[in-house]
Amino acid sequence: MTDRPLTLMAVHAHPDDEATGTGGVLARYAAEGVRTVLVTCTDGSCGDGPGGIKPGDPGHDPAAVAALRRQELEESCGVLKVTDLEMLEYADSGMAGWPGNDAPGSFWQTPVEEAAARLAELMRHYRPDVVVTYDENGFYGHPDHIQAHRITMAALELIDLTPKVYWTTMPHSAMGRFGEVMREFGEDVPEPDPAEAAAMAEIGLPDDEITTWVDTTAFSDQKYDALAAHASQGENIFFLRMGKERFGELMGTETFLRVQDPTGTPVPENDLFAGLR
Repeated sequence: MTDRPLTLMAVHAHPDDEATGTGGVLARYAAEGVRTVLVTCTDGSCGDGPGGIKPGDPGHDPAAVAALRRQELEESCGVLKVTDLEMLEYADSGMAGWPGNDAPGSFWQTPVEEAAARLAELMRHYRPDVVVTYDENGFYGHPDHIQAHRITMAALELIDLTPKVYWTTMPHSAMGRFGEVMREFGEDVPEPDPAEAAAMAEIGLPDDEITTWVDTTAFSDQKYDALAAHASQGENIFFLRMGKERFGELMGTETFLRVQDPTGTPVPENDLFAGLR
């Protein structure tokens, strides 16, 4: 045994992703004495500017947006008690089909092996026991999420470590309720066309395929406050319109697919560190 603390590393694409996908586990495991390391791959410069100014619109200043989003990310990390924040600072590539996808220096245009080598160095430094990132589709097809998945899996091949590895996901039962909840809070959610419905069906997993269900109910207020720290993107963060009580009811469990496990712990499990302590 070693006196080195257990370490969780979450690899995310943009400022605010850490709160949306893993805010509960980051807060929970920090409270349990686990070292929590957040790696944010891009600068978030394709986010909204002050007043909701969209990328490409007059007055949108990518450098200023990136600077503001870094401040918000640091505030979120403070709320979640993240031990260490590492920013790779690649340029935000924007949503699929946006001009930033093709921009030199964007994360999407960065060779996987280049970014993976940088991430591997961080893994060697922090020696994570658990690594969390997205699935091959970046959960919903965002280029930067897909790239974060690719560099994480490539980095794991470069290091002499065998952490437990997880991909964030959502049960189909929860996805089925999502549209209902949005309509409950006054969102205009049209019925998807067949192509959109097929794409939505690719998001998440059937409930019985999810390996790991982590109860983070006690930390839902922290998760909500971490999301709220990203105030400049508030127009895009639907969950903030729920209020804390409803948010806690709906977002009290975070789910994952375990894809690498040196411990042999049976699934389903309720702890990312099952078999490690």
